Amino acid sequence: MKVASIQLEMADRSKAENVEHALAVIDRVPPADLLLLPEIWPSGFFAFDRYEAESEALDGPTVKTFRQKARERGCHLVMGSLVERDAGGLFNTTVFIGPDGGIIARYRKIHLFGYQSEETRLLTPGRETVVVDTPWGRSGFSTCYDLRFPELFRRMVDGGAEIFLIPSAWPLVRIDAWRLFNRARAHENLAFLVSCNCAGENAGRRYGGHSMVVDPGGRVLAEGGEGGDIVTAEFDVREASRTRAEFPALADRVLR
Repeated sequence: MKVASIQLEMADRSKAENVEHALAVIDRVPPADLLLLPEIWPSGFFAFDRYEAESEALDGPTVKTFRQKARERGCHLVMGSLVERDAGGLFNTTVFIGPDGGIIARYRKIHLFGYQSEETRLLTPGRETVVVDTPWGRSGFSTCYDLRFPELFRRMVDGGAEIFLIPSAWPLVRIDAWRLFNRARAHENLAFLVSCNCAGENAGRRYGGHSMVVDPGGRVLAEGGEGGDIVTAEFDVREASRTRAEFPALADRVLR
């Protein structure tokens, strides 16, 4: 499969401007089976004062726009996350769209970030681990801070995941931890991992970039820099099952 992680260059733009920017970047991406966008890019993760006003339901205009874009491209699209509004509150929700424009899955971020952040105050945590069938294999979803919680990734593996898809808004100040966790979560689970981080800056906070594609051995197949970037890679997800058969560490687990 061919993947393209679209590392958007964030700025203090309006939501409409961010949408137009994302669409323009997607139009420059070479043909790929799967495109990924980062976390809460429509407003910018650190623009907490915009969360409520710019939240929308999954049948709102932003998701509709990117459902149409997936149809035009004929590809799968992880449109990153947005602030979703429903009767239960506000959620940090990743939307996974198929090449026909249909919504395949929704993942609500489970581990909300409270350190120098208002996410825990403003949003409601998700409760469900999400793993879905795709043409390339079982795929599991997490978002940014989730990377620090390996038990979530074990639950996805127990659900059959062979590839992890991770939108993020990880800050530059902790980029060393980001690079470590990307490789660790892939290697300890003998899975592929594709992450998409924000670049640039908004609300006075700088993002770290370095979106990554990592193989089941923890090897980095592709990695972005600190600025706006399109990170591409091609791999065979079946290599995850072959790796697990050759080196059966997951079968040797005692504590579950």
